[in-house]
Amino acid sequence: MQPLSLSGTLQFCGVAALSFALLACKVGPNYHRPDAPVPTAYKELPPDAPAWKPSSPQDGKDRGPWWAIYDDPELDQLERQVNISNQNVKEFEAEYRQAVALLNEAKAQLYPSLAITGAAQRGGGGGGTAAISSAVGSGTGGATHTEFSFEGAVSWQPDIWGTIRRQVESRKAGMQVSRADLANAQLSAQATLAADYFNLRAADSLRTLLAQSVSLDERALAITQNQFKSGTATSGDVASAQAQLQATQAQLIAVEQQRGTFEHAVAMLTGHVPSDLTVPQAPLASKVPAVPVAVPSTLLERNPSIAAAERQMQEENALIGVAIGAYFPTISLSGLGGFAGDPLSKLFNLGNRIWSVGATASDTVFQGGSQVAAVALARANYDQFVATYRQTVLSTFQQVEDELLALRVLQQEAEYQAEAVKSAQLASDIALNEFNSGTVIYTTVITAIQTLLADQQTALTIQQNRLVASVTLIEALGGGWDTSQL
Repeated sequence: MQPLSLSGTLQFCGVAALSFALLACKVGPNYHRPDAPVPTAYKELPPDAPAWKPSSPQDGKDRGPWWAIYDDPELDQLERQVNISNQNVKEFEAEYRQAVALLNEAKAQLYPSLAITGAAQRGGGGGGTAAISSAVGSGTGGATHTEFSFEGAVSWQPDIWGTIRRQVESRKAGMQVSRADLANAQLSAQATLAADYFNLRAADSLRTLLAQSVSLDERALAITQNQFKSGTATSGDVASAQAQLQATQAQLIAVEQQRGTFEHAVAMLTGHVPSDLTVPQAPLASKVPAVPVAVPSTLLERNPSIAAAERQMQEENALIGVAIGAYFPTISLSGLGGFAGDPLSKLFNLGNRIWSVGATASDTVFQGGSQVAAVALARANYDQFVATYRQTVLSTFQQVEDELLALRVLQQEAEYQAEAVKSAQLASDIALNEFNSGTVIYTTVITAIQTLLADQQTALTIQQNRLVASVTLIEALGGGWDTSQL
């Protein structure tokens, strides 16, 4: 080893300065988000539909989570458990942390690495050496001596061609993909929970409806039996009334299975075993809140599935640069400095200094076309994700339009069905009064009651479908999420 010289220092600094000057270079294409098919307006959106209120510097009010528009405390309590206890969400959260770690790992390659080594050797002339700190002489004769050393080594691979920075860019986009996937998993679990919750409430309302129908059928059966005893009704009338009662009772029992299934699903989504969660009975909401819908272009920023597909494009675009960077030579800089001598008490004297600097460059001359194929593969992967992104956009717009259409049609259907229920109720009341007065047979009453029950069930199903459609629409719109959270 030679003492540190001014010329050696200048040479090393010159190489380092040249490396830094070249660091601004990054091979491969820079990312620009490709165009996607975006309509100027929604086809199925009513002209008077409310729009999202844009925020302003004075608008600091927390508007709460998306499910707050249903104004249901029980639903709110259940929804808040999703991000805490849902295991699918936890899985995506762990994947996101893995992506963050991979990004930090890639960033670490941009910096030099430092290693520190301490050693002691004791040996004798004519014999072997022992490279351990407590070694004794070799026992083969000759003088023994001990040498201590303490060295620090620095190595660095300057990112001249931008290959490492492209890798960092890809990992960063991959982290954002995982973040969008996590948001999508949260939104999907929340929307599924809301849909199951409204289905459960529909079962509650149906159970109440059928219980009322059972009471009415029991009363009708008692009347028919009394009339049979008095000779004003036949045994066929009694059998018909009894059959109607039993059929309604069977429907009532079947609802218990429907409700239990939805309650078990709610428990699973909130991270509970079914036996740990009981949702108290309550009727289905009678109103469907209007879902605010923004202009179509904002959907690209609000839907986490679209955001994930877009970030995947940048991830693959950066990998094209990584593949192209393999064409260029790899340059590495290294330096070593330290002290070596004896005794240990005087090791760190200037006379015991050691140092070295070096630079290496390597490149593959012939690979049989494998690198060309690697670049072609990277470009093909990017083109694949461009198509995936555009298809995701198209599918999401289709889903939004489908749910807007469903809400519009179901609202009109609900209005007509409400009138049908009123008419059926009136017809049932008239038929029952006429039967009590003996002017009609009980078959007329049964027909009227069956018609009323069918209309009421249809109205309930329509309301159930409207609420579920509103949840699905909110999910397609992103549930209030936006890409700034990435």
